[in-house]
Amino acid sequence: MKQYLLSIYQPDGPPPLPGALTTVIEEIARLIEEMKKSGAWVFNGGLHPPSTATVVRARGGETLMTDGPFAESKEHIGGFVIVQARELDAALEWARKLARILTLPGNDTGLAVEVRPFQSEA
Repeated sequence: MKQYLLSIYQPDGPPPLPGALTTVIEEIARLIEEMKKSGAWVFNGGLHPPSTATVVRARGGETLMTDGPFAESKEHIGGFVIVQARELDAALEWARKLARILTLPGNDTGLAVEVRPFQSEA
């Protein structure tokens, strides 16, 4: 089976108030449990804000480390789920379920979920 990365993109700026996320957090926990029972779940996690990042880069034989995100952007990866599926359509179905959960009340457009397959090992 192939593995797929479901990346959750969220807008930069302060997150919603914790009370606004209660239902979302509960529904994500139920979805993760559903993924585990089906055998699709591999791993998931949430990330701290981009301001907590450290970028490491080699340049001219030196290793440089800088604080902050790699790039300035309007969105960043806030979390991810790795699933295994026989085909892309099955991974897209998990992403569809996740995207529906990531819509806050009063907002008809939810967070984006990007689906990307891992490269096959040679």
